[in-house]
Amino acid sequence: MSAAGYTLFDTAIGRCGIAWGERGIVAVRLPEGSEHDTRARLLRRCPEAQEMRPPPAVQRVCDDIVALLAGEAVDLTGAALDMSGVPAFERRVYEIARTVPPGETLTYGEIATQLGEPGAAREVGQALGHNPFPIVVPCHRVQAAGGKTGGFSAPGGVTTKLRMLQIESVHTKDTLFARSR
Repeated sequence: MSAAGYTLFDTAIGRCGIAWGERGIVAVRLPEGSEHDTRARLLRRCPEAQEMRPPPAVQRVCDDIVALLAGEAVDLTGAALDMSGVPAFERRVYEIARTVPPGETLTYGEIATQLGEPGAAREVGQALGHNPFPIVVPCHRVQAAGGKTGGFSAPGGVTTKLRMLQIESVHTKDTLFARSR
């Protein structure tokens, strides 16, 4: 998985980053403590990437992320992702997670069941913890059993997850009631 370029862009939750290559998006970063930190974390994953203006397809994804984080129900399933370096199990988890529309959630266990591995909820959570494409692969829409938030490995942790769910009008047990599909 090789990145040619990257850019940073402003959203309602802060400055995000995105890196891309010939086969699509290779990484998305949620805001870190500063723009410098977001850039550094993105470059740690994609050290060969050069900062540049994104091609039209990547710019559309940036625009859609901005709209989604502003509260619009945007569908990011058409965004081309380069998953060449992603293990097969994680790829399958991400494909299922991408089907969860804004405003809805699934549980780790429901994804495990859809994978045909009903006892693999913990492994699903670990796969989502490695998600290199947060927002585009909406790991924030995957919760623990009983409508509880569960973990979130992106910057800001569960606080960021709850903020993103709030933007999408999802309530969790940690806030109010869970709404799931």
